[in-house]
Amino acid sequence: MSKLFEKLHLKNHTLQNRIIVSPMCQYTAEDGFAQNWHLVHLGQYAIGKAAAIIQEATAVCPEGRITFGDLGIWKDEHIVKLSEINTFIKSQGTIPGIQLSHAGRKASTNKPWINRDQFKPNEENGWQTVAPSVLTFNETDWPPTELSIEEIKKIINQFKAAAARAVKAGYEIIEIHGAHGYLAHQFFSPLTNLRKDEYGGSFENRVRFILELVDAIKSEITTQSLWVRLSATDWAEGGWTCFETVKLCQILKEKGVEVMDISTGGLVRHQEIPVTKNYQVPFAERVKKETGAITGAVGLIDSGKQAEEILQNNQADLIFVAREFLRNPHFVYQAAIDLGEEIPWASQYERGKE
Repeated sequence: MSKLFEKLHLKNHTLQNRIIVSPMCQYTAEDGFAQNWHLVHLGQYAIGKAAAIIQEATAVCPEGRITFGDLGIWKDEHIVKLSEINTFIKSQGTIPGIQLSHAGRKASTNKPWINRDQFKPNEENGWQTVAPSVLTFNETDWPPTELSIEEIKKIINQFKAAAARAVKAGYEIIEIHGAHGYLAHQFFSPLTNLRKDEYGGSFENRVRFILELVDAIKSEITTQSLWVRLSATDWAEGGWTCFETVKLCQILKEKGVEVMDISTGGLVRHQEIPVTKNYQVPFAERVKKETGAITGAVGLIDSGKQAEEILQNNQADLIFVAREFLRNPHFVYQAAIDLGEEIPWASQYERGKE
């Protein structure tokens, strides 16, 4: 059997293959509430037998949204629709997960198909952003407010409350978004964190926020698997490095984080990313080999053969796929065909084999 279709056993869960639906923002929520769009969007990947689906970046507070159309889990009323979606996902044998997020200085923006511009606090669909330090992502952005210690603790409690709601909603994987220039990542990097207190300066201080998030979330989960997505490099001089990522992943592993979801970039405009096939895979490989953690690779992986090669080369344990799922929601079926594997299809779709 190909490695792509081998099971992977976590502490309390078994992934039926190694293909994970990566979080993909849809910008289609209303006041944080999931819509039928989300049910159909996520449900199609469960029908297609993805091992797990990580729901898009879901804000732990209204100010933590990237756009006014982001999903939220900051109030109990959000649970009802999310639970309905998860019930369907589980009915297809797929494990539902959620990515808990706060966008920090990259919040309060327009939907990407409109223009991605940031709204000012006094504009409709806009609000005051926050960050570790008063530095903007774009030169034209409204400056964020520097978080006080008290405000940092409040956000940590918002993640904790969001995790409790996620458990009630039926998620079996809780992923912390620590990548792509959002709030946790902003704390990591010297390019965006100029603080002089216990949350800035040394490596230990810059990772303090995410370690406190892990502790807070762990206090609310029971059998759920805790994952973290990280940008392994800022692709910019003086920024967060892969060496620091490995160091952090070792600590996260010791704290009980089961999967390291390794991406890169997204923090600063002047990043220089050499976008080519498998360009992020070496970072996942390094984390896997130097920490022994279960590691996922992501980025421009668009075929079963490419995914299989990454696993065969021992560069990752899991393959996170995003854009290819948008092009082909039944990517898992196609990957099985390409690799000559026989996997169960949804009964209603069996005629597709003929």
